[in-house]
Amino acid sequence: MSTAAPNVDVTRAVDMLGRENVRLLDVREDDEWAAGHAPAAEHMQLSQLDPRAFTDAGTVVVTCRSGNRSSKAAATLVEAGVDAVNLDGGMKAWAQAGHPLVRDDGTPGTVA
Repeated sequence: MSTAAPNVDVTRAVDMLGRENVRLLDVREDDEWAAGHAPAAEHMQLSQLDPRAFTDAGTVVVTCRSGNRSSKAAATLVEAGVDAVNLDGGMKAWAQAGHPLVRDDGTPGTVA
């Protein structure tokens, strides 16, 4: 049985991201990322997730489209000793709360 990572809502995640040593990791597929992502997010597909890339990361807030894949990714990180939490509701909740989504070229994005 895997270790579950704590869930945080969008408000808590945004508060956390305002602090030093907190990173936002988006584990969606390339096409989903290209359609729109949080401006400060880093991208690593779930299938490519390497916990070693986050061993000195402080806290990692993990997101996907709805929170399902990111829950698995956050649990994988927690099992590897990383301080990770799952963004409950994912990028859908992020967008519904009115937070920005951008494409790589800086234009407004959407949740794919």
